[in-house]
Amino acid sequence: MSECPCRKDLLQKINEASFAVDEVKLFLDTHPYDEEAMEYFQKYSRIRNEAMKLYAEHYEPLNIDTAVYSCDNRWNWIDEPWPWQEGGC
Repeated sequence: MSECPCRKDLLQKINEASFAVDEVKLFLDTHPYDEEAMEYFQKYSRIRNEAMKLYAEHYEPLNIDTAVYSCDNRWNWIDEPWPWQEGGC
């Protein structure tokens, strides 16, 4: 595993990428053939997925899709502080 990234910085990166993905999804609903928007969606979706995976590897999964990266041999993510608790963010 690589060096442990800062939890707050990683959450910020996830939030920023998630915002970008959500916004461009709305745009693509009305402009489905916009190649630039699709490239933007793919780029920020990739950034978000990589950050979510990294967060799960070093802390705990933020959704069930990344649990596989954090719970190799037991369901351990319940042991960590939740994002809204002291020490979680």
